[in-house]
Amino acid sequence: MSVTIRRAVADDLDFLFELVNDEDVEPFLAGRAARDRESLFAAIDRSTAEPQEFGRFVIEVDGERAGAMGFEVANRPSRIANLGTLAVHPAFRGRRVADDAARLLQRHLLFDLGYHRLQLEIYGFNERAIAHAERAGFVREGVRRRAYLRHGDWVDGVMFSLLREDLEE
Repeated sequence: MSVTIRRAVADDLDFLFELVNDEDVEPFLAGRAARDRESLFAAIDRSTAEPQEFGRFVIEVDGERAGAMGFEVANRPSRIANLGTLAVHPAFRGRRVADDAARLLQRHLLFDLGYHRLQLEIYGFNERAIAHAERAGFVREGVRRRAYLRHGDWVDGVMFSLLREDLEE
């Protein structure tokens, strides 16, 4: 099984729209994540126009679209990127596709684009994503208690990071 990532293009719009609105995916995405076609297209366009600052990537398994992930600059002078919008199509779950894709994105951001720190936050109820972050080498930094109103309930946000030095060791 070969996992690759590439920047999303306009031809990926239908796939991304279906993915982020899938009933098994949507509950785990950030409440502010783009879900309509116009917002998704704008994200693809911005990823192309601002490749150092913003990215929307498609995960492929043996050349077939399997998921998506992204980043956005959080602090330019300190070279910090926020990661997010990781979604793997249910048909590809259980094969560690997200782990392989995350490692590819980590290396791209830290070594190709020169970021120093990658950070992400996961809803506390998303045990699968928390386990993924730990397998992919992220370090748990803390919890924002009951920080987000999601589907009518207050939920925690679990914060993780990865530094360039973590991959150089």
